[in-house]
Amino acid sequence: MALTPAQAALSIAVMVGVTFLTRFLPFLLFDRGGKPPRIVLYLGRVLPPAIIMMLIIYCLRNVSFTSASHGIPELVCVTVAAALHWWKGNNLLSIFTATALYMFLLQVVF
Repeated sequence: MALTPAQAALSIAVMVGVTFLTRFLPFLLFDRGGKPPRIVLYLGRVLPPAIIMMLIIYCLRNVSFTSASHGIPELVCVTVAAALHWWKGNNLLSIFTATALYMFLLQVVF
């Protein structure tokens, strides 16, 4: 189903408005000089590990331990990502290295 030019323009305008609102709203809600509310500090502390765990579960949800590779590439790469993150503390390094290793293992080894 194709959009008419008016529908496309309206869709883009709504997306721009929502994006602008979500980017600008924190500056309106929180004073720059003041301390953030306790709930914001709490969420900033607990959400990153929770999101990482959700991503790990999502990525490993379809791993079959009865197929040819028996989940070995996935387990190796999760271990590498965890070890790299524990050692260096760099999210991008952990994610990109584990992803590259996973692609290598799938394409070349398994």
